[in-house]
Amino acid sequence: MKTSELKKYIRDIPDFPKKGIIFKDITTLLRNAKAFKKSINAMAQTFKKSKIEYVVGVEARGFIFASALAYKLGAGFVPVRKKGKLPYKTKSVTYQLEYGTDTLEMHEDAVGVNARVLVVDDLLATGGTVRAVVDMLKSQKAKIVGVAFLVELKFLKGKEKLKDLPIDSIIQY
Repeated sequence: MKTSELKKYIRDIPDFPKKGIIFKDITTLLRNAKAFKKSINAMAQTFKKSKIEYVVGVEARGFIFASALAYKLGAGFVPVRKKGKLPYKTKSVTYQLEYGTDTLEMHEDAVGVNARVLVVDDLLATGGTVRAVVDMLKSQKAKIVGVAFLVELKFLKGKEKLKDLPIDSIIQY
């Protein structure tokens, strides 16, 4: 299976979560073992020589790809969660959403100074969430090796918020 064939495993859900949005449903890709394996292998290929120490996954669907990618790269997995979900002392970042703000957290001891980190999420839209995670990691003095996504919605120009980093997306719309 070629990477270009992965698009056929993602279905469009119109008007979700609200009218006018076309939601890219990745659950149809995840349930297909060959497509899921191909997506993880493709994401790993880009960063296999980068000596990644930690793969940081963004809640919630980012966990799926980040944990599998961490395993494939021989790296640790670090979850970034919504506020109040982690049991130990945390570092947090609050960032702007389309209507309001949100806060993400990670354990304060999750990554060390100069740790080589790859940030992973399922989808790049406007880039705000991953930008916030990258900024939080930089405040911890981690070395961001890159960011990876299964899907990129190019028309939303999320790459512009991440242009200081190597970006890899497997499927583009």
